[in-house]
Amino acid sequence: MGLVFTRLFSSVFGNKEARILVLGLDNAGKTTILYRLQMGEVVSTIPTIGFNVETVQYNNIKFQVWDLGGQTSIRPYWRCYFPNTQAIIYVVDSSDTDRLVIAREEFHAILEEEELKGAVVLIFANKQDLPGALDDAAVTESLELHKIKNRQWAIFKLLL
Repeated sequence: MGLVFTRLFSSVFGNKEARILVLGLDNAGKTTILYRLQMGEVVSTIPTIGFNVETVQYNNIKFQVWDLGGQTSIRPYWRCYFPNTQAIIYVVDSSDTDRLVIAREEFHAILEEEELKGAVVLIFANKQDLPGALDDAAVTESLELHKIKNRQWAIFKLLL
């Protein structure tokens, strides 16, 4: 996963640093993804209250990756981290079908933020290995990704 991630972003950003936000509802797997990117392995995590920030380096590009807690009470504070963000990773728990409407609403609200207008968007359809998980096509439909017209985006299936 780290190799795909870094190749994609290095083609977009070249030889420099990039600020990336990892967003999504609570329990989507954001922190697990952050540490998988940084250390190359899955580690045990606890719910994030606030944020985690790590640096991930690949070749000539250094990613400063901010993992922001996804609880309802924390989401209003996400916008404090929007300035100078070049990319967003939006993580969706593909097996949590009861909250996909909330995930979609939060996602589209993020896309409307002026400070994020130029940010590249990756959607990680996570937890594909769990029973009842929607595949990437169903997540694409549920999040109404077809409505994104004015920016680069891609969706990836994950099993974390």
